[in-house]
Amino acid sequence: MRLTVQRRLAGKLLNCSPKRVRFDPERLEEIKGAITSFDVQRLISDYAIGRIQAKGISRARANKIHSQKVKGRQKGPGSKKGRKTARTPSKQVWINKIRLQRTFLRTLKENGHINNQTFRALYIKSKGGFFRNKRHIKGYIEENNMVMKK
Repeated sequence: MRLTVQRRLAGKLLNCSPKRVRFDPERLEEIKGAITSFDVQRLISDYAIGRIQAKGISRARANKIHSQKVKGRQKGPGSKKGRKTARTPSKQVWINKIRLQRTFLRTLKENGHINNQTFRALYIKSKGGFFRNKRHIKGYIEENNMVMKK
């Protein structure tokens, strides 16, 4: 019994491949008589024709590994591929560092710990990459007595 036309019509109506169309084996004669898409649609609503579930790739293992990594596991040297600069690009490291330094300098100026002239000097130094981190800026300010006395 050839049901290629019905299979094709059902595939179109079910939005799937004709290979994934399933016919009820007890109602094959009824299905054979369906030659229009309306007839096939009626059989789909009667569950004589259905769709086979598509096989997918399980994400169970991936989800488990991800939950472990969230906890900080599986991140040792054996799991790393690529060097440090490949995992976080040097530009991104610079962006993070300079943003932190600039916000720190801004808060110092707003709170009145440094004047505008000192702020500009430190800002330019940080732009040039003079400071390693926030602590380095703090140390530099204390060393050179740049803190304004209240």
